[in-house]
Amino acid sequence: MGKIKKKGTTGAVKNYISRRQALKKLQISLKDFRRLCILKGIYPREPANKKKVNKGSTAPTTWYYRKDIQYLLHEPLLAKFREWKIFARKMARLLTKRQWSTAEALEENKPVFTFDHLIRERYPTFTDALRDLDDALSMIFLFATMPSTNVLKKDLIESCQRKSAEFLHYVIQSRCLRKTFISIKGIYYQVEIKGQPITWIVPHQFSQTVPTDVDFKVMHTFLQLYDTLLGFVMFRLYSELNLKYPPALDAAKDAGAAGLDALTLESAGDAKDAAAPAAVVQAANAPKLTAEDKKRLKSLKSKIASIKDTSDDADVTMAEASPAADDADEPVAEDFDEAMDADGAAAGEEGDIHSKPLVTYSALSRTLSSKQSLFSNLVFYISREVPRSAVEFVLRAFGATVGWDAVLGAGSPVAADDPRITHHLVDRPSLPESVANLPRRVFVQPQWVFDCVNAGKLLLVAGTEHGTGYAPGDSLPPHLSPFVDEASPLEYNPTLSDDEEVDAHEMVEEDAALADSDEEDEDEDEEEDEADSEDDDEDAMEVEEPKNAKKLAAAPATKKLTAAQKAKAKVAQEEADRLVMAKLMMSNKDKKLFEAIKRTEQKKQDEIKNLKRKKAMISAAKSDKAAPAATTGSGPKEAKKAKKARTQ
Repeated sequence: MGKIKKKGTTGAVKNYISRRQALKKLQISLKDFRRLCILKGIYPREPANKKKVNKGSTAPTTWYYRKDIQYLLHEPLLAKFREWKIFARKMARLLTKRQWSTAEALEENKPVFTFDHLIRERYPTFTDALRDLDDALSMIFLFATMPSTNVLKKDLIESCQRKSAEFLHYVIQSRCLRKTFISIKGIYYQVEIKGQPITWIVPHQFSQTVPTDVDFKVMHTFLQLYDTLLGFVMFRLYSELNLKYPPALDAAKDAGAAGLDALTLESAGDAKDAAAPAAVVQAANAPKLTAEDKKRLKSLKSKIASIKDTSDDADVTMAEASPAADDADEPVAEDFDEAMDADGAAAGEEGDIHSKPLVTYSALSRTLSSKQSLFSNLVFYISREVPRSAVEFVLRAFGATVGWDAVLGAGSPVAADDPRITHHLVDRPSLPESVANLPRRVFVQPQWVFDCVNAGKLLLVAGTEHGTGYAPGDSLPPHLSPFVDEASPLEYNPTLSDDEEVDAHEMVEEDAALADSDEEDEDEDEEEDEADSEDDDEDAMEVEEPKNAKKLAAAPATKKLTAAQKAKAKVAQEEADRLVMAKLMMSNKDKKLFEAIKRTEQKKQDEIKNLKRKKAMISAAKSDKAAPAATTGSGPKEAKKAKKARTQ
């Protein structure tokens, strides 16, 4: 007979540990424990059976993995926490006794926290650090605009401001900015570094109010970790561009609100000087070649020359077969898919499969380089009413030369009356005489810059499809998010043409008809529920038909359905039947998940329909104002329906 196991000593009980037990094991306070878990990336876990883990109790308890707490026992920061408590106790005693000289000496030797080892542990590769840079950049840029408080010291805020400016300088130098979007929360940016997309948000340039309901002690811990992480990442990125890190700060320009120009980038000349001695040492330590080795090298050179001749012939043959691929005068493809289609059509379906990627990648590189130099050879001037920081960063990230008004800061490289200026950014309803009399240039609104970046080309300033243009005083076209998939049916795209949208009056009539049909359906459903109240179990297994099929089936009998509507209703009915059969085969967990997904999709569709209705109403109001004579003959019935749609 085996040994009898005691209850509560094996299994899930041994895998989890409560927070109270963890504090007792580590012998630290709750504040230090929270800080340590944030820095080490340890978070609470949810046991599969709380009652079994808690030995039959159902009291709410926070659980952690026992191995994680055991791992924290060897953390060097625990010793630093204890040293800091000893230092605080000694400092309080000295200040109470008014021993100022001793307290000053103790202050100089206070324990210092460093998180370098945490960065090496949590991010073993540089790619891992880049993937986790989204939250770090968002928090760094957020606290760069915050005022210093008792928790957030001035040194940490200045470090955030410095790190944010250094990262913007790297983006400008590497030309890695891809997307940008202006929202109510702030300005979103997306860069691509080593194939990793990094998206962060920058708050608008307003005075920030410190909220009172936010625990800034927790935020301070995250901020310290992210500040250290960004320092490691920036050192690596600057080193790859052969630039010194950190860049030098010009105090005079910084005091004059020069912005990005306050930092001076310098090339890392020391790396080049150190490379020459290394090459000499390597050549001295290289093994000497014998006569037989030299003979083999000569034969190898002849073989390489013959291979090179054959490769040159193959390149000429490929160039003759598809001359458009290497022609520099041909326009660059708009995107990767167009380049892929063009190359596939040129090579043929039965062509060499190894020749297609070469042409495609070259076209892709040319397309990327053209987008990176979107504003090159252009000179912009920013008026005083335009937010300089965001616009200057976007323009310089694509190769533009930027100048600004003296009110926005010192150190502008371009004056207002410079004849080299090609575009003047103005955010006013009309141009004053002092601006209109400047040398010939194009006056545009700031949104044009961001829309050009997202479109990957220079847009027309006037005569756009969905607005009068980007000229001063014009009604701007919709500023769409580049992070939304326009092909998805669950995303709203306001740039659809009028043929693809439903007419305003037709939408109003359709809403009224569907409202009547919904009322009839509700009456029929109530009668069916009263008649079939005994079959609730069977009814629970059925799925409601989609709204489109239900509305088409409940159309008024007086209005005959067309062939297209009948076909659409038939397809919708078949889809509903298929969903009913599929749901019958699901488990309860899968059913709940499926219903949650359908509810989310339906919510998005309702939002899209609401936006389309508002757009239709606005276009109808504009058309009514343009042609008032056409609306005078409308009857009270149409007016009542329009009023009902507006209230909805």
